Amino acid sequence: QLNIRFRMQNRASFNMDDDNEGTIDAQIRRLRLRFDGYVGNPKITYAIQLSFAPGDVGEISEDENLNIIRDAVVWYQPNNKWSIGFGQTKLPGNRQRFNSSGALQLTDRSINNARFNIDRDFGFQIHQLNMYKNKFSYNLKAAISLGEGRNFTKNEDMGLAYTGKVEIYPMGAFASQGEYFEGDLKREKTPKLMISGAYQFNNDAKKNQGQLGDYFYDRKDLQNLFGDIIFKYNGFAFMSSYMARMAKDPISYNPQDSTKRVYAFVGNGMDFQTSYLTKNHFEFIGRYSFQNAGKQIETLAPDMKQYTIGVTKYIWEHAFKIQSELTYETRAFYSGNKTNNWYVRFQIEIGI
Repeated sequence: QLNIRFRMQNRASFNMDDDNEGTIDAQIRRLRLRFDGYVGNPKITYAIQLSFAPGDVGEISEDENLNIIRDAVVWYQPNNKWSIGFGQTKLPGNRQRFNSSGALQLTDRSINNARFNIDRDFGFQIHQLNMYKNKFSYNLKAAISLGEGRNFTKNEDMGLAYTGKVEIYPMGAFASQGEYFEGDLKREKTPKLMISGAYQFNNDAKKNQGQLGDYFYDRKDLQNLFGDIIFKYNGFAFMSSYMARMAKDPISYNPQDSTKRVYAFVGNGMDFQTSYLTKNHFEFIGRYSFQNAGKQIETLAPDMKQYTIGVTKYIWEHAFKIQSELTYETRAFYSGNKTNNWYVRFQIEIGI
């Protein structure tokens, strides 16, 4: 069996900040091609996802691999309770990251997801699922992975990343796996709730965000902590997330020049997002996020707050939608200086 799907996001933005004149940005934000299915045995499935937009692939640096491959994973599912995976795919981290970027209410994820998420990695995963329609349910997920992110092929140590996650559904499963897309598009007939927590220890991380970011001059042990709540009922949806990163010594100095440094953003942040979907498929969304730098780096990175309101029109659920949003952001620096930035954005997403 072979399924072929595509997805693209076309975006235009007007940006304004304290230091510069207004700018206009227009781009293909995402362009993805996905293949999934099975060969021979339906219990053994595969998923391949490729990306082609500049923001997905990134710049090609010397001695770096081209980042076209997002997912290349094989899953063995002996029954409906167990899944065992091997390959490159998303780790069981924060909920907003685990959701597809095509299943978002707003045009992008939050500032905290951008700062703290653990993204994709290569390794083994095992999921134990206990989902029931209208009674208490729970999932347990674990992963052992390389710890250096996608398409990394030059590992020179024994450091790995260890990830674990628990998901609890006190009122039973969401309709159509509603925990994997934002907004109550299925208009849940009874209240549904998910509470989850995840933790990762990344031993000898080479990058300052673990699976993402810039390279350290040495290696660091990083810890990430995530908590999520999702509630949906009759067109109303609410989500809240907590994210944090810890490191004993987050600043890495160049041994030849101590004025050059790379630091891990240690600290924490929270997101609060709520929405209501009308019966003619317009959705009104609001999100508030704040982010605090840890004491070890408070002189290097600002605290941030972000306020967003948006309107989305669903033409064919998340597969075809028109999105608009207004975002205002403040940054407070250790020196006492503050900056204020805002943008207006319009986006069309279409896919199958």
